[in-house]
Amino acid sequence: MAGVTDRPFRQLCKKMGAGLAVSEMVTSNSLLYGSEKTLRRANHQGEVDPISVQIAGADPQMMAEAARHNVDNGAQIIDINMGCPAKKICNVMAGSALLKDEPLVAQILRAVVNAVDVPVTLKIRTGWDKNNRNAVQIARMAEDIGVQALAMHGRTRACLYTGDAEYDTIASVKQAIKIPLIANGDITTPEKAKFVLEYTGADAVMIGRAAQGRPWIFREIDHFIKTGEHLPPPEVSEIRSVMLAHLHDLYDFYGELTGMRMARKHISWYTKGLKDSATFRHNMNTLQSIPLQLTAIDEFFNHLQSRDHRLQYDVTDTLVLEAA
Repeated sequence: MAGVTDRPFRQLCKKMGAGLAVSEMVTSNSLLYGSEKTLRRANHQGEVDPISVQIAGADPQMMAEAARHNVDNGAQIIDINMGCPAKKICNVMAGSALLKDEPLVAQILRAVVNAVDVPVTLKIRTGWDKNNRNAVQIARMAEDIGVQALAMHGRTRACLYTGDAEYDTIASVKQAIKIPLIANGDITTPEKAKFVLEYTGADAVMIGRAAQGRPWIFREIDHFIKTGEHLPPPEVSEIRSVMLAHLHDLYDFYGELTGMRMARKHISWYTKGLKDSATFRHNMNTLQSIPLQLTAIDEFFNHLQSRDHRLQYDVTDTLVLEAA
């Protein structure tokens, strides 16, 4: 979710009902602390507690230093990424590549836990590939070292995001540990969230890609779990107002040029599946200024609201969402 879960998006998700929103991955390389991208990723100004910062790296000492640095700058939770399957992360033996080296995992966890006085959490996958699932061993190790919660994506690194999430493996890990377990993978609806919680015994669920363009999924899940009933879909007017508020936060956070470019993907996610949106989304990528973006959005939503007040999906433009 790097490039997505920035401060504006985290604030929005919390407003919509997310209990915790973890930062974009921050490098453990101290040489990059002063870079514009790293400073922006570590910017939590005005953010609702708790503030959880995710760090990644393969050197125990550098990870410990990164943890201390982020705590000194406001982090209330340090989350260690051992779940990212991206090649550029795994090629430097970070992210889910670390699952290949359990002794190194132990060294990193111990170094970070000992370096800070705030809770340390861990994100993992089920293993490196289907022949090497070691999530239970990693989870037990993490608990013994002092990690206070575990988030788990139900696929191996080799699977990336293909196939179905392995809820049986998540359930096995839950049975093996006493610390809270957060289940992740293919959770795209309130029904699926309820099923995963009941099937795995997990203490919570984590939503990734399913929240892109659909931040109200958090309130939908919360309501369904508590009542067994569905909230009505958002009206077109709410989609419009939520998106515009999000876009203006992006413009303020990134500045005019970068903000305009960052907004494009969010506009696409918010409108994908809405009637007559395919041409709108295509044209949006050609617009080169904030005023042009906002004018096009006004025209599209004025047209949409003249037809229907509720969220409607076109069968020829199906909304497809995946969990991270």
